[in-house]
Amino acid sequence: MRDFLRRFARNKGALIGAAVLALVVALALLAPFLFPEDPWEITGPPFRRPGEMGFLLGTDTLGRDVAAGIAHGARVTLLLSLVSTAVALSIGVVLGAIAGYHGGWVDDLVMRFTEFFQTIPNFILLVVLVAIFTPSITSIVVAIGIVSWPPLARIVRGEFLTLRSREFVQAAEVLGQGSGRIIFGEILPNALSPVIVSASLMVATAVLLESALSFLGLGDPNLMSWGYMIGASRTVIRQAWWISCFPGIAIALTVLALNLVGEGLSDALNPRLARKRGA
Repeated sequence: MRDFLRRFARNKGALIGAAVLALVVALALLAPFLFPEDPWEITGPPFRRPGEMGFLLGTDTLGRDVAAGIAHGARVTLLLSLVSTAVALSIGVVLGAIAGYHGGWVDDLVMRFTEFFQTIPNFILLVVLVAIFTPSITSIVVAIGIVSWPPLARIVRGEFLTLRSREFVQAAEVLGQGSGRIIFGEILPNALSPVIVSASLMVATAVLLESALSFLGLGDPNLMSWGYMIGASRTVIRQAWWISCFPGIAIALTVLALNLVGEGLSDALNPRLARKRGA
């Protein structure tokens, strides 16, 4: 663990990303205490500039506090992104593990199923799924999970194809362990490094997908999110730039931080790759 932290700390970009991500998470957790009012509540005149009348980031077209919306929106965006990534992980890891371990017709069947999803553009499929099942937390989480799992399944399959012929797997088979125990108890723990790195990047992608859905009006109508704030203010961007600018900055910083952390995790979990980059 110490070696992992030491290698991670060598990447300055990863440390900056982790610090920014920690601030975003802290903002999300402290939102009810920093802004106890409902983010949908009208708290002042509309179009107040940042700093006017005590509004740190100004007010929107209806007089709602932009800072409160960003703080509460951080909770929604991060929660939806994390849960949808967990859904994608559960699908991709299981299918990739089964395909890589069993091989043969099982591998062919799973890969053809995976390719079917990859032939459809992710965002188009996402919009169709959310529109069919009506926008809600559940439909958004499931839809993002469904469009995000195929690349992970291929990564896991590749790792399993490499590891299934190792001595410890053969020893487990000789001892009579079942395929489920071998897959999840023996091989998967040794294939977690690329899964962890991919998961961090998938969270960043999920943030963008959720924001894009909310921007188009396909987000949960009962939840304040960064994408909704940008979409609701796009018609007045010349008149009140701050309403869409600050949520956009929040999305950009969060996605950048997650990508930097993902790169740091990749270097820390794969020291040989990190040395090649340094060279």
